[in-house]
This record gives sequence, C-alpha cells and structure tokens, in this order.
Amino acid sequence: MKKNFQIVLFSLLLISMVLSSAMIVAANNISGKQKKERVKGSALGVKPITGTWINLAYKDVRNKYTNPQHFDNTDPELWRAKVRELSAMGIEYLVFMEVANEGKAYYPSHLMPWWFDANKQSPVEAILDEAGRHNMKIFMSTGWAKDQDDNLLNPAIKERQVQIMEELAALYKDHKAFYGWYLPVEDCLCPIFAEHAVQSANTLTEKAKSLTPGKKTLISPYGIGLSEFDNPEYEKQLAKLKVDIIAYQDEVGCVRDKFMLPRLKKTWQRLRDIHNRLNIEMWANCETFTWEQGTNDRSSALIPAAYPRLLSQQVAASAAGVDKIISFMFCGIIEDPKSTYQLGQPIWSNKVYNDYMSWKNQAEYWKLVEAAFFERLSNQATTEMMLGKAGIQALLDGKVAEEDSKDTRWVKFEKGYHEFSVDLKKRTHVKQAMLRLLNYNLDGIGMPLKVYLFTSLDGKEYNLASIKDAPFFPNSKHDAWIESILFDRLDENVRYVKVAFEAPQQVYIDEFFVNPMVK
Repeated sequence: MKKNFQIVLFSLLLISMVLSSAMIVAANNISGKQKKERVKGSALGVKPITGTWINLAYKDVRNKYTNPQHFDNTDPELWRAKVRELSAMGIEYLVFMEVANEGKAYYPSHLMPWWFDANKQSPVEAILDEAGRHNMKIFMSTGWAKDQDDNLLNPAIKERQVQIMEELAALYKDHKAFYGWYLPVEDCLCPIFAEHAVQSANTLTEKAKSLTPGKKTLISPYGIGLSEFDNPEYEKQLAKLKVDIIAYQDEVGCVRDKFMLPRLKKTWQRLRDIHNRLNIEMWANCETFTWEQGTNDRSSALIPAAYPRLLSQQVAASAAGVDKIISFMFCGIIEDPKSTYQLGQPIWSNKVYNDYMSWKNQAEYWKLVEAAFFERLSNQATTEMMLGKAGIQALLDGKVAEEDSKDTRWVKFEKGYHEFSVDLKKRTHVKQAMLRLLNYNLDGIGMPLKVYLFTSLDGKEYNLASIKDAPFFPNSKHDAWIESILFDRLDENVRYVKVAFEAPQQVYIDEFFVNPMVK
C-alpha cells in the first residue's frame, strides 16, 4: 500500500514538473512574441535623437551661436551644465568633435600645451565626469592633430592622432563614461569611400582596439547625396572598414540638393540594404541646422532649422530602419530656455527645443504631424465632399505631398483671398481639422497670416468656429519644409465646414483633414 502511494505521489510530482515546464515554455514563447511585437511596434514610430557632438573649439563664424567666440569655452561649469541639459533631453551618446586644436589640448596632455586654466578641471574631464553621473556614453576624439582641416594623407597628422589616442587611453580608458572612439575621418562618399580614408579609419581602429579592447569606433562621413550606390565598388569599400558604426551625415542642413528630403528617404533605404550585409551599425547623423547667410560657408553662422523639417528627417531615417539617430549639433541649436547658460540663436533655439520636447512628450499636434509624414493619417472627409471649383478636390484625397514644390499633390493658391467649403453629407461631430502646407521661401511659397474655420448646418449661414495663426519661423532662407495648422478643441455638430485665408504670397496645401485619425 505504502509502495503504491509512493508510486502515485511520484507520478503526480512528475506530471506537475511537466506541466510547470510546459507553462514556463509557453510563458517564454508569449514573452518572446510580445517582445517581437513591441519591437515591431517601435519600428513603426519615429526614433528620438539620442546622441550629439560636443565642440570645444571656436573655429570660424559657423560657431557664432553654438560656441561663441568671446568667452571661455573651456569653463568646466558650463560644460557640466550642458551635459545635464542634454541628458534631460534624452541624449545618451556624446561625441567629442576634438580634444585638441592648433597644437593645444583640452585635456591634461604631456604632448601639447593646454587651452584651459591649469587651476581648473579640464573640459574633457568635466564632461566625462558629468556624463558618468548621468549614465551617458562618451566617444573620445582622436583629433585634431592640427586643426579642422587635418590632412589624413599627411604622415605627421596620422602620427599625432595615434599619440593623442595613446594619451587619452592612458588617462581615461577605465572611466565609466568612456564608451568608444570618434575617428575624424570625414571623407566624402563621393562617388565611393576613398581607399586612403578606409585605411586611415582602419589604422586608427586597430590602434583603438589594442589600447582599449571592447570600445566602439565611430566615423561620420559625408556625401551620401553624391554616392554611386549602383557601383559595385561602393559596397566593397564599406565592407573593408573595421569600424563598428557609420553615422552618415544626412546633408539636409547643408542643402546638397534643392529638395533634400524626397531623395534622402530613398537613400536611407539603399544604405540599409547595404548594411544588412555588413557587420557595421548604421546610424543617422541628422543635421539640425540651417544657415544664417550662405550655405556651406565658413563665414555663415549655423542656426536652428524649423522642427517640422527635422521631424521629417527623423521619419525618413526611422522608416528605413537606422539603428540610432544622432546629430552633429544640439548645443547652441536646440537650447533649453531655462538654461543658466543660454547659447544659441536668441528665441529660435528655444522655440525648437519646445517643439522637440513637445514631440517627445507625445503632444497630440505632433502625433498627427508625424502620422502624416508616415502617410498614416486618415481623413473623414472624401473628395466628393469638396464644394466649389475643380482642382481643389485633391485637398480631400488622403494623399500627402513631399518637400518639393514640383510635387503634383500640392494644391496651389495664388496671392489673395481664398476659401473652400466641405459638405460632410450629414450632421457630423467635428472635433479636429488640420491643414498641411509647404514652406519654401526660395520659390515664394509661404504661410497665410491667419486661417479661419467656419461651420454650418445648412451651408448658407456659417458661424466662426476658430481662428489660428499660421506657424512662423524666420530661418527660411534655404529650406523647404512642411507646416501644419491644427484646429483642435472643436465641438461642432455640423454638416458644412469652410476654410478661409488671405495669402500674402503663394500658398501650397496638400490636404485638409477633417477629424484626422492615426491609422
């Protein structure tokens, strides 16, 4: 009897173990499935900007706002504050543009004299220490051997870069924040990456790996707008690289083309396809700036671009599946208005900060703007609901245009007064409405001053429901970008909606969304 009981007990225990194991496997499968779904879901969204360069040297007028000339650029308190602000903005990676310039160092070097006061902490150490407190990751620079125009073909330049690397490794290789190396091999990918640039990057990479095993290496070349992706040698050159990360400059700020963004979307897709066959991470270096005067001119200051332009850059990079988005310049371009140290173009660097943080905090306005960039914003109104002259029905066709004045999806309105009406066919609860407009000063395309929204039950007597100021951003000498005007907080049970505006110049609109919904 006792033996039978033991057999039964053992059997029950065995069954329990099998069931428990099955439940664990099932739970793991569910967890894995959920994880995949989360990854898939995040891939449909827009990646935030999680890294930026730190520039310690005033070099030319381009730094007029980002690193003003007539003050102490080496002040450790300034840089501690800036690192804290960047961390609060979600920045995880800091990349030193340079740790030396014109033969003087920003760290306690034995090779070179110092730029900073010997009685104060060096800016490099101040940034490293503050980054460590906020769990940020630092890419240390290997330059400049001489200045921003270092010639990689010069043996003396190469030798000094290695010497700088050796000093920095000895000083900081065990620092909590030291994550990797930025190799300032910013050669052009035009039409392919030059052999000397590949070898320079590989030489520095091999040295970095020997001095600091496990540390990442990063380069950020330019010229994707001039790249020959169909040339078999293009991928072969990239495949030779031994670096861990390539952060491609997207060149939107540099205005490589008249309309950069449409082609950039295709470019990212081409690069993603190539990187799927390489053992190298693909990062986007999204340019946040535009130019105060001429483009790509050292006598012209870098100033903040309108955030809708930058969001479109983020969307293009995210849609292609880049691994991370970083930016050449945040400090002095996107500035916290509460900062003790106000760098940046007055007013407008704060405006871009507020817009970016509003997007990061998932404000309703930016959710809709983002969805429209992704072509995932539905319209409750349809083309047959548009009243009036032919041609404007396209405002309700659900098709959005790109940042190009020649895109046929733009509906054009000349200078003067305009209005259009929509018959929703039945009484409808209208809660929101949104217009998308092109801003391109070079072609004389801009914003109306104000836009008026009227509603009606019978199509005869209209009531004013809302008035909105159109967005205004003065840094518009070079860029094309898309603005949106959202009529929110509406509570209208109506059949008809009318939009009216006065255009001081051409106005291009691609869609009028009624009760827009994210698909």
